[in-house]
Amino acid sequence: MHCCVTPILPETWGPIDRFTGKTYLTNMNARTRLSSKGQIVIPKDIRDALQLEPGEFLDIVREGRRIVLQAAEPARGKISYAEFRRRIPRHEGPAVTIEEMNSAVDAMFTAKGRE
Repeated sequence: MHCCVTPILPETWGPIDRFTGKTYLTNMNARTRLSSKGQIVIPKDIRDALQLEPGEFLDIVREGRRIVLQAAEPARGKISYAEFRRRIPRHEGPAVTIEEMNSAVDAMFTAKGRE
């Protein structure tokens, strides 16, 4: 069975060439069919508009019965420990214990009315 993209509002969109499967949509909404392998097709005009490239990672977010696809954040490059130390300023002042840090965080949340 072939997957095909079917417009949701055909009267407001351009034609779909059912022979080649090409879409000529002008809106960013479309309907697609889930394949037996769980795959979907993102229409070319949407891929082009969002500048999605083959092999690009997408994050999948479930919102109730909605599935949201969004371009994944690019991976950060690795840096050396020396570069990390250069970018992060050295702490000036007395050392602080974990208990003192926890107490300060608790006081901040209490001041904001949260626990």
